[in-house]
Amino acid sequence: MTFTINQSPQQPMAEAGTGYVRIGDSISRTDGRAKVTGQALYAADHFVQGMLFGVVVNSTITRGRIVRFALERAMAVAGVRDILTHENRPKTRSMDIFYKDMTAPGGSPFKPLHSDAILYSGQPIALVLAETFEAAREASQLVEVEYEVEKHEADLMAALHRAHEPKGFKAGYAPPPKPKGDADAAFAAAPVKIDSQYYSGAEYHNPMEMHATTVIRDEEGHLTIYDKTQGSQNSRWVVSRVFGLGKDKITVKNPFVGGAFGSGLRPQYNLILAVMASLHTERSVRLVLTRQQMFTFGHRPETVQRVRLAADHDGKLQSVIHEAVAETSRLEDYVEVVVNWSGQLYTSDNVRLEYKLVDLDRYSPIDMRAPGAAHGVHALEIAMDELSYALRMDPLALRLKNYAERDPSRDLPHSTKELRACYAQGAERFGWAKRPLEPRSMREGNELVGWGMATGVWDAMQMFARARAVLHSDGRLEVSSAASDIGTGTYTVMAQIAAAALGLPLENVTFKLGDSTLPVAPIEGGSSHVATVGSAVEGVCEKLQKRLFQIARGLDDSPFAKARIADVEFFRGTLRLKGVSGAQLPLSQILAAAGGEPLEEKYLMLPHMLKQRKYSRATHSAVFCEVRVDEELGTVRVTRVVSAIAAGRIISAKTARSQIYGGVVWGISQALHEEAHSDNSLGRFMNHSFAEYHIPVQADIHDIDLIFVDEDDRIVSRLGAKGVGEIGQVGVAAAISNAIFHATGKRVRSTPMTPDKVMQLENEGKRPGSHMDSAVLAID
Repeated sequence: MTFTINQSPQQPMAEAGTGYVRIGDSISRTDGRAKVTGQALYAADHFVQGMLFGVVVNSTITRGRIVRFALERAMAVAGVRDILTHENRPKTRSMDIFYKDMTAPGGSPFKPLHSDAILYSGQPIALVLAETFEAAREASQLVEVEYEVEKHEADLMAALHRAHEPKGFKAGYAPPPKPKGDADAAFAAAPVKIDSQYYSGAEYHNPMEMHATTVIRDEEGHLTIYDKTQGSQNSRWVVSRVFGLGKDKITVKNPFVGGAFGSGLRPQYNLILAVMASLHTERSVRLVLTRQQMFTFGHRPETVQRVRLAADHDGKLQSVIHEAVAETSRLEDYVEVVVNWSGQLYTSDNVRLEYKLVDLDRYSPIDMRAPGAAHGVHALEIAMDELSYALRMDPLALRLKNYAERDPSRDLPHSTKELRACYAQGAERFGWAKRPLEPRSMREGNELVGWGMATGVWDAMQMFARARAVLHSDGRLEVSSAASDIGTGTYTVMAQIAAAALGLPLENVTFKLGDSTLPVAPIEGGSSHVATVGSAVEGVCEKLQKRLFQIARGLDDSPFAKARIADVEFFRGTLRLKGVSGAQLPLSQILAAAGGEPLEEKYLMLPHMLKQRKYSRATHSAVFCEVRVDEELGTVRVTRVVSAIAAGRIISAKTARSQIYGGVVWGISQALHEEAHSDNSLGRFMNHSFAEYHIPVQADIHDIDLIFVDEDDRIVSRLGAKGVGEIGQVGVAAAISNAIFHATGKRVRSTPMTPDKVMQLENEGKRPGSHMDSAVLAID
């Protein structure tokens, strides 16, 4: 794997805590040692004497009601203390509003152990509590349940006729814009057109750390809750409202999270059940879901899409029509931005976008890395590739032909958009100019070789956050905010921002996060944490800078007496006049002059919404990939990926690189491996283990070459940063699909693109019996 950043001269890779740092430097994670030595404690690692252990019992039917429980055998297991069901649980509030977290979609949230109703297969219906985990697990297998079964519906394809417009509101969701022009008439009249359908199966997050909650109850009844969550204050909000507890009675902590990818945006049922058990027994409780139970809550929704593109003979888009239908639950209308991207990426005078939902007897889907874009941009970018072949035009040339200098959907300028540079630098690095136009033109041994490319796009978001900073007389700086680090490097980046701002060595800076009592921060999601919390950290450090400067100005014979704040800089433990040799003071001397008391500042970061709303704000990428296809076996190897990223100013090069690298790996997983298989007659996802739910292993990953294109966006954030968590995945699966077509002449329009699909497709891309792999190409 190779890695390039084109923003500033790079410093040598530094280990965390080894000296002074600048914005953009590559440094190792400040929390890395704690993680690799086992000192980092996750939600299930906390223990107190007298703790009870809980194991969840899940329903074996999809729809109906519970007639009765038979608990005698389970209760007879040595060490079992109680079994909670809807019949004996502690009192909870019943109104929907109390169960709505900060990211809930419209509708009625799921309420664990609320009633005898069964709403989906795998629903938690009982919680066994015992003195040991082993006893609770044994007893959970002895719980007997009698059901009254009702007819269910879990087949999206059979229920498309029931598709409806989304109802309600969800944070981050924007409905498709109104149609522009007459897309249908323009499509009918255009000389070159394609009409294709695409299918994406359901996917599950499956982070390394399973969801878990440990509730530690003290003698006064205060609950300290360690939860697998992307937002400690979101979890505290829900617990407080569901159980009617004052926020002063609850502290939620998530100092370390072993991956989440969206699965921790909403509190999962383990949180409610663990708190329920602690209140019921007046004891501390630990509840850990099994890997199989990780398949019993939210997931990336199964989605069907139809994309129609039309162009003139020169490749200018005349019509864009993108329609999508996704699954949701009977309870909530979960929504994602799936089709909107097709109105933003390319210019066309005629655009119609449509997004609908189908209610099924499943748990509500949930955000999963690059929600909406992972599917919507995927379909669009394959459709653009199909159109390029209909035009006999290079796929990159087609995209440049229709490049949008402004956001066509809202007629707004971009805050920054370096997508052209992504195309140019990525193509040069990959060697795209050497690509033959015709499919099946390259072969090595028994493998066909194909090159494909795609565009990526994701929102550049900023929310509001607070930060607190305390600078001690010995030069130690403590900065805090209720942020989360889900493996993205938040500890490291925030410490780096603070150290760079005040010219302190990194080892002198501590960033505190993962505690609901800290200054307010948003849920960690949407690639917004650096732009949001990072801006708050820089803001509070700027206030400290001004305090230190004012103290320095008041010192006897101060070199700063007549200076302005703009004339000085904080450099290597000193305050100095820019460009004036010797005009500096150690920070220790300035702090001593303040009487040795710590300097404390607080800062509220509010987005400049009036300014930001005048711009379209997004990250962009260009993904180029090479595949090798064994035509006899249908196996596909992704041997080379070049991903050129425009994501604003890169704050921490090493952590940013890791995020993009992980996104590319997930894109390969989306393309070739990952899908939950449903037995619709049972209404159940069947491959609920790592033995059967396939994800890439090391042997599946080859050369990944990353380029960060120079970009600095002060509209999105005061740091100039946007965010890199999602953009690394978007477009990767489409580039792989397009490369498979270039290698084989076979078009696969459903993910994952497994060997059976690659082998069975005919050259025109239609698999017998599968209307999801159909296409209509017309050239007049």
